[in-house]
Amino acid sequence: MGDMTQIKALDEDALFAAYLARPAGTAKAAIIVIPEIFGVNPGIRQKCDKLAADGYLAIAPDIFWRFAPGVQLNPDVEAELQEAFGYFGQYDADDGVKDIEAAIHAIRGGTLGGEPVVKVGCVGYCLGGKLAYIAAARTDITASVGYYGVGINEMIGESHAIANPLMLHIPTADGFVDAEAQAAMHAGLDDHAKVTLHDYEDLDHGFATETGDRRDEEGATLADSRTAAFFGEWLA
Repeated sequence: MGDMTQIKALDEDALFAAYLARPAGTAKAAIIVIPEIFGVNPGIRQKCDKLAADGYLAIAPDIFWRFAPGVQLNPDVEAELQEAFGYFGQYDADDGVKDIEAAIHAIRGGTLGGEPVVKVGCVGYCLGGKLAYIAAARTDITASVGYYGVGINEMIGESHAIANPLMLHIPTADGFVDAEAQAAMHAGLDDHAKVTLHDYEDLDHGFATETGDRRDEEGATLADSRTAAFFGEWLA
C-alpha cells in the first residue's frame, strides 16, 4: 500500500527516508509511526498500512538514518536483536525528536506529494514510545501514543510542557522498564490532565508488535482499540 519517500531534515542539509502509506481518499489526519529499535521493518510498515486503511496518512521515519540507513531487523533473531541493541546505544533521542518535528513540517507543509494535513498524531513503540513522549513535550503535535516506552521515567521533568493529549501503554512485566520505573511514571504522570496511562498486567515488552514471538493477541487488541479511540477523538 505504501512507498518510500524523503523528508528534509531539520537544521541539517540532508534528507532521510520514511515509509509513507496513503488512505484511499482524503486523509482525515496524519499519524507518524515511530519504530522500535528494529528500523522500518515489515511490522512497522504493516502498522502504517493499517492506519492508512482507517483513513489516515501514515508515515514511519527511518530513525537510524544517520548511522544505519535502511536497516530492518527481526527481534526474534538473536543476532539481529543484538545488532539493534548496538544501534540503540548509539542513538541520540534529541536527534529523534528533531526528525519527528521534520515529519510534522513535511505533513503540514504538503511536501509529501499531497495536500497539507493540519492534525498530526504520533504513535511509537519501545524507543519510539520514548520519542512519542518527548514529542508531546517538545513539539506541537496534536496527540501522541507510546507503547512500552523505555526511559520515560527519566524524563518526567519535561511533563510540564505536555500541552496536548498523550496516552501511554505500560506492560507490567516489561523486562526493559522495571517496576521502579513504572512506579515513577505513575507518580509523575497520573495527575497530569493531558496524560492517560494504561497498565497491562503480566504482559511484556513488545506485546503489541504486529507479528512474531512477542505478540500477545488479547493485549495487543485491547491496546490498539484504545489507541484507535484516542486518535478518533483527538484527530477528528
